[in-house]
Amino acid sequence: MDRLDAMRLFVRIVERSSFTLAANDMEIPRSTATKVIGEMETRLRVRLLQRTTRVVRPTLDGEAFYQRCLRILDDIEDAEGAFSGAQPTGLLRVEVQGTLARHFLMPGLPAFFERYPDIELSMSESDRWVDLVQEGVDCALRYGRLRDSELIARQVATLDRLTCATPAYLKKYGVPKDIDDLSEHYAVGLRSITSGVVTPLEFKAGASVRTISIPQRLTVTGTESYLKGIRLGLGLAQVPRFHVERELATGALVEILADTPPPSAPVSVLYSRTRQLSPRVRAFLEWVTGEFASKGKKLSE
Repeated sequence: MDRLDAMRLFVRIVERSSFTLAANDMEIPRSTATKVIGEMETRLRVRLLQRTTRVVRPTLDGEAFYQRCLRILDDIEDAEGAFSGAQPTGLLRVEVQGTLARHFLMPGLPAFFERYPDIELSMSESDRWVDLVQEGVDCALRYGRLRDSELIARQVATLDRLTCATPAYLKKYGVPKDIDDLSEHYAVGLRSITSGVVTPLEFKAGASVRTISIPQRLTVTGTESYLKGIRLGLGLAQVPRFHVERELATGALVEILADTPPPSAPVSVLYSRTRQLSPRVRAFLEWVTGEFASKGKKLSE
């Protein structure tokens, strides 16, 4: 086995956490996989993998070597694909906020795989800030304003937001007529998992945006818990319209202060500026932009 195939085997072992599964994927005997990795460790003079009876995990040196192998193999794939005109292929690692995945991406995945049958998608759901380079992630899909970083951000959609509450909450505390009435109200708070800061309420007032913080009985870090708190009548909140279309239609939630809505929020795909986009990432960017465009059109109809 040459060095490139040995790298591919090593990457597969790390991703599958198993010599046996990786060997099966590459259609070689497990004994061959063990021998190849042993020779690689001898040549590099480091221990790359920690072996237990249950799983195989990379050592610190192994994790660093894994990231280097990913970059080398991706560069080779990009170079060959640029000249062969081949369909995008290989493993695509994407980090997505869970609600975006479920509402906008998952329904279209059958068509995506039909169009790109040689792409294998590994999709992680998280609201945390991911170090794409260190964690081996190809790109991340994020909602909201982005903090400064070394990543490239490509906006793929803009989502309308609104302020809402349950009828029971509004019956108890009253329907606010304007922003100043909010001093007598409570909000469900959405707290950043990284900074611990609770997102304030925002309202468009002419050409400016007015920011207001009101008391919260409940603060959460997860989107699903945030939505559950609203639906339980624990306070008013601001959410993307697509989250609550059904509740608005049935009357389970009521939009308030529609004349001063919160600003719309962008949805962006982030990727590293240190590397050229691989064919599979370019294919994903094109597809995800189309998915948001089509879903956004349906939501506005």
